[in-house]
Amino acid sequence: MKMSGGPASINFKIFLIFIAVTIAGGTLYYTQQLVKKLQEKERQIVQLYAKGIEYIANSSAEDTDITFLFENIIKPIDFPLILTDAEDKVNLNDITSIRNVRFDSSLSRHELERFFIDKIDEMDAVHDPIVVTYQDSIILEKIHYGDSDLINQLKYYPYLQIIIAVLFVLISYIGFSNIKRSEQSNIWVGMAKETAHQFGTPISSLMGWLEMLKLNYNEADKVLDISEEISSDVEKLNKITYRFSKIGSAPEIKEKIVYDEIINVTEYFQRRLPQTGKNVELTVNGDREAKAKLNSELFEWVIENLIKNALDAIDQDNGKISISIKDFRKKVEIEVFDNGKGIDIKRRKDIFRPGYSTKRRGWGLGLSLSKRIIEVYHRGKISVKSSIPGEGTVFKITLKKI
Repeated sequence: MKMSGGPASINFKIFLIFIAVTIAGGTLYYTQQLVKKLQEKERQIVQLYAKGIEYIANSSAEDTDITFLFENIIKPIDFPLILTDAEDKVNLNDITSIRNVRFDSSLSRHELERFFIDKIDEMDAVHDPIVVTYQDSIILEKIHYGDSDLINQLKYYPYLQIIIAVLFVLISYIGFSNIKRSEQSNIWVGMAKETAHQFGTPISSLMGWLEMLKLNYNEADKVLDISEEISSDVEKLNKITYRFSKIGSAPEIKEKIVYDEIINVTEYFQRRLPQTGKNVELTVNGDREAKAKLNSELFEWVIENLIKNALDAIDQDNGKISISIKDFRKKVEIEVFDNGKGIDIKRRKDIFRPGYSTKRRGWGLGLSLSKRIIEVYHRGKISVKSSIPGEGTVFKITLKKI
């Protein structure tokens, strides 16, 4: 089980940065295109305004109607616009030559002239002025204009999006780091609990056998039987150590008879059930010849975890744990039933999460490791097939034959 951050963590960070850059870049590009289109629209309005003025200037009729020009072109203009003469001078006496430009009317005439010179230079830096001519040769006026408030807002909008994208990456990274630290903490806590849980059974059993040795030290036959059980528990401790050493490495998978592997586990528990203080019937049934691809040590660990969890869940006088084996053409299914207290439907997704526990010991990493062993190492599947609070639970394991 890999505890440190690896390529997957780095790839996730790169993915977050890529998403943020894509959002920012796409928004910037789209907004700039939109700004260009709006600027072109405003330029067309100014050009139309200039053509209208030229038409009036070049018209020979004295009663030329300028109502259309005023109502449909001049009034709707919502961007800053300044009319000047050919020398870029503003007629400060004609207020209609200045539109949508904010200025302090309390300024002196000299200060106003200086202000509008700077304003015209600012506008001309963004847009070239449009010239109004008389008879196509004499410059009557120049129209200087700037961007509307909408365009200015759109110009800054993508930078706001970039800031949001940066904040998104920052918050996501902080959140990811916190989740990662929390998961690592849960894994270490779970590993400690699971280690104690795994060693608990054989150690408790050894303590019981030692007490029996003290009581029957002068009876050779009993001592021999007890020494065999002690050897079995010591072998069990050695097997547990071997299992933990295999976590994170690729196990050797071979074709095995599933029934025989399960019996190896149940026989060990059968001899030690009286020490639990519970009256529990442990049975194995189903196809005895079914074969599947598995690793004996790790598969036995999964069955042990399920049996231990079942024993912990049973809180009645007459407990029952039943393991059934079903043989299919391409797979073998194992179901582990207990008549314990069951699992609440809201907690079924959590029981395989590292560090999750509903009791003082166990279920810290037991089911999480079981899931990893079955699904990662054996390419199979483990799940809660059914569970009814107060009636019991059925775990289902699916192993491949090929």
